[in-house]
Amino acid sequence: MEKTLKKLVDQARQAPASRACARHALACMDLTSLDGNDTDEKIIDLCARANGPAGRVAAVCVYGRFVPLACRKLAGTGVKVASVCNFPHGGADAHAAVTEARVLVASGADEVDVVLPYKRYMAGDEDRAVSFIEQIRSACGEKALLKVILETSQIQSLRMIESASRDVILAGADFIKTSTGKVPGGAQLDVAATMLSVIADMQPRVDRPLGFKPSGGIRTVAQAAGYLHLADSIMGQDWANPDTFRFGASSLLDDVLDMLGR
Repeated sequence: MEKTLKKLVDQARQAPASRACARHALACMDLTSLDGNDTDEKIIDLCARANGPAGRVAAVCVYGRFVPLACRKLAGTGVKVASVCNFPHGGADAHAAVTEARVLVASGADEVDVVLPYKRYMAGDEDRAVSFIEQIRSACGEKALLKVILETSQIQSLRMIESASRDVILAGADFIKTSTGKVPGGAQLDVAATMLSVIADMQPRVDRPLGFKPSGGIRTVAQAAGYLHLADSIMGQDWANPDTFRFGASSLLDDVLDMLGR
């Protein structure tokens, strides 16, 4: 299996960028602004770019205080509003994170991206790390899609990334996501192949669609092409759509629009 994944990763590195790939990436994008200097004006501009002449992205992702504003600006567009929880450090305070998640959902967030307490998980306290995710799942209820960020560049071991992916899916994750983009390293093709393989194995065992979100350092259509190639190869053609696949990106849109001539 490892040899098969390595071959797929090598092929993904050669995947060509194209206008079709750019359109695909646009439709599957979580257009993100998670900067300490975000303002209302910046988020209003982000929302305007999320539904432009070239088409709309899947979602915008903003800090919790901007969720009501984003909901107002995107009402009726079909663009979802996502926000982050336990972000970016992946702390272990479940009570604080549950409170935060409830506020996000009450504010109108369609999706919650929560950081796994990955340091606790790496230290061998998997049970409490998984319980943390179960509590966030309960806080989101049926109202919000739950994406769990593993912070894979810090975990590093592919075997542990595989185990963590399985564990958070069993704990209720709808999506598994690579990175916050706030620490060195981001999405990597070998990590993506591992996580997608877990989704392929787990999907028949759960009663909900499962998705994958590579995030961190994906800035060009050429980079995005590799991840779409992996999704097609592992999950099958047409699996990667906004319901099952997202790019977490702040600058990818610029390259997409350049390729599309918009």
